[in-house]
Parts: sequence; structure tokens; C-alpha cells
Amino acid sequence: MPRPRLISTAPVLALLACVGLGATTAGAADPLEYVALGDSAAAGPLIPQVDPNLLCLRSRDNDYPAVAARTLGAKLTDVTCSGATTAHFTSRQFGLVSPQFDALKPTTDLVSLTIGGNDVSLVQLTLGCLNLLPEPLGRSCADQEAAKGNPTAAKIDAWAPALGTALDTIHARSPHAKVVVAGYGTYIRPGGCHPTQPIWSRDADFVQSLVNRLNAALRTQAEAHGATYVDIAAVSEGHDTCAAPAQRYLEGLIPTSPAAPLHPNAAGMAAFGAAVAAAAR
Repeated sequence: MPRPRLISTAPVLALLACVGLGATTAGAADPLEYVALGDSAAAGPLIPQVDPNLLCLRSRDNDYPAVAARTLGAKLTDVTCSGATTAHFTSRQFGLVSPQFDALKPTTDLVSLTIGGNDVSLVQLTLGCLNLLPEPLGRSCADQEAAKGNPTAAKIDAWAPALGTALDTIHARSPHAKVVVAGYGTYIRPGGCHPTQPIWSRDADFVQSLVNRLNAALRTQAEAHGATYVDIAAVSEGHDTCAAPAQRYLEGLIPTSPAAPLHPNAAGMAAFGAAVAAAAR
């Protein structure tokens, strides 16, 4: 009677080992490489814990890039810096802080940015709109701007192409990255809330109209230059500086939680970070 042939199991075991190794390698993928760029609306000045780089007043753990990174399980390089303008993407800030674009690499997977407010001096203009007393005991910033020919609106329109150029540069430096442009918030509701926030009704509407104009420029440039726009104004609607302190995402002239005046607080950054993470997916 012929003896049964013995089939070697070595090739089968080798094949199984390769399959197992491939599965292990795929499961151990590198984390998303995420670079966050931008100004104080992204950096979260005075929100705990403050980054050791005190020049930028950046929140180390609770600005929206940190929130988005935790949500995505991403490796974050956060170079957001209070006071930054679009020029600081390619030049030093305060003479010491490296250009933000230096953080971009060919391997970068995700880039977020919020920029433009300092380019057009929105915070300074808003501070000039404050009136502790009701009308007519003061001066209207809307009237003053109109008398000058609305220069801030003109600044926004003139600045917009610079953002498009910046977005093109990001794509060139990090060609595989998804780019997310986050806008600015709804800082004050229609008609304002004087004296809770000491700005006259028409001036409140004027200031928010400029924020909306800047957001429109951010959206238009993002869509024209291969980026995704995140509507932070919509996310913060109802959570503006007129809301009850516990409901605010943005602080007023006198903050009611640890944050800089006229900037997002930790609750706002949590909501904004969730929106950026959702867009990144």
C-alpha cells in the first residue's frame, strides 16, 4: 500500500505570517501630523494652561487646535500666536518667534488657520466703539468710519488676496495636507446689549458686520484655493458676549472666565475645536 504524501506546511505558515505582519503594520499607522497656524482667535490667550512661550499667550491644552488634535488623535505642532498677521506666516514675530510656515513639512497631513483680524485692526476698531453711557453721550464709531469712507471695509477687501497667496504656499509646502480655514465668531448679537457690553446698538451691528465681511473673505479665498471653510460664526451664534456668562463662547470687555477680552474662552474653543475636527475628517 503506498504511503500517503506529506504536504509541507512551511509555505502556508510563511503566508500566514506575512498576512499577520501586514495587518499589524496597517493597524500601527502613524498619527495624523497636524500644524496649526494663526492669530489669537486660534491661540486662546490667557486660557489655562498657558504655553511656556509667553510671547504668544497661547493656551497649551485648550485652544481649538489642541481640542481638535485630541479629537483626531493627531500629533499637533501649534504655532498660533497672539497678534499674528498674515505677514508672520513668512517673517518673524516680535523679532524672536519663527515664521509660522517653518512648521509646515511635506509630510504634514492637516493644517488649520485663523488669520486676518490683526491685518485689518479689528480689535483696535472695536475698542474705539466703546461707550459707557447711552446715546447721545459719546461718539459713534460707525459714524466716524462712514465719515472716513469706511476704510476698514476697504482694508478687508484689499487684504483678501494675501490669504489666497498664503493658502497656495501652504499647498506647495505640504502638498498632501487637508487645509481648514476657521473664521471668526459671532461676537455680539443684532442690536447689541448695552450696557452689558458698552457698545451702542448701531455700533454693535457695525462691528459684527465687519467681522462678517472678514469671514466672507475667508470663505471665498478658502473655496478658491482648495481649502475647507469652518463657519465659527454659526457655531457661536447665541453664545456671544451678550449671553449669560455660563453660555458664552466669547468674552466681552470684562471677561467672566479665564480668557482675554474680546476673545474665545475655553467653552468656545471646545466647540470650535469640535467643528474643526469634524471638517478635518
